[in-house]
Amino acid sequence: MENIIRHKKKSMPDLLFTIFNVTFMFLFVVLTLYPVLNTVAISFNDGLDAVRGGIHLFPRKFSLDSYTTVLKIQGFKTGAFITVMRTVLGTIFALVANALLSFIISRKRFLFRSSLSVFWIITMYVNGGMIPVMVLYKNLGLTNSFWVYVIPGMVSAFNVMVMRTYMEGLPDSLEESAQLDGAGYMTIFIKIISPLCKPVYATVALFVAVYQWNAWFDAMLYNRMKPEYTTLQYELMKLLSSVMQQSGSATSAANSAAATAVTPVSVRSAATVVTMLPIICIYPFLQRYFVTGLTIGGVKG
Repeated sequence: MENIIRHKKKSMPDLLFTIFNVTFMFLFVVLTLYPVLNTVAISFNDGLDAVRGGIHLFPRKFSLDSYTTVLKIQGFKTGAFITVMRTVLGTIFALVANALLSFIISRKRFLFRSSLSVFWIITMYVNGGMIPVMVLYKNLGLTNSFWVYVIPGMVSAFNVMVMRTYMEGLPDSLEESAQLDGAGYMTIFIKIISPLCKPVYATVALFVAVYQWNAWFDAMLYNRMKPEYTTLQYELMKLLSSVMQQSGSATSAANSAAATAVTPVSVRSAATVVTMLPIICIYPFLQRYFVTGLTIGGVKG
């Protein structure tokens, strides 16, 4: 009985470690959440009042002008639709393409597995540059089209390496037993490998979805003359640039009034909230797979 009581009592070093650990984690959570909560507070604050600063966790002068400005931009609906479509299709196509390639080069019997792995790793550090890529896309008919958002991003060397590493960690006996039963490689991939790769699939899907959702430069570069293929991020970028120009101009009373209604600070915060809200809503459903896939996929080199 005395031994049990003695074990229940924590020693002074253990108690100090617990206090330090709890304090550190609390400060870490505060430092992580504060920028997000501060951005939300500024987005709901009056634009002119937000310029004064001093806003922390709650808006000082509540206003929806910034969100009204963001939601009423000309290409908001079209941009939101195209962004959702490119995110969904881009994620699905990239997941399928990367998974198939990873499965191929993870097979020990594949003759060119090492050569292809080295080739893809080189592409992570060397590329042709913006102009050659643009000329290539134009010759392939991808410019001024929706598919320029999907096809070029189907294969990523980093995602292939992550998936390949995960698949190489699976027991070889699973594939061998399936082959003894007469299963082909496609059957093995679909019915055996893929169900076991849900964590790494979720990890790569989240990577691709975040990239597709936040992308705007390709819309400006390849589809600037096609408003029907604009993206939400590109429209928000144009809105922010317009507000910054208005706030810096004092040549007319109209510009001054517009600058007081919304400011770059408030519009940027509202656009940030609109941008990150879908990802925040999706992440909790993928978190358990994301952590496992990222950890296991990065263990082996």
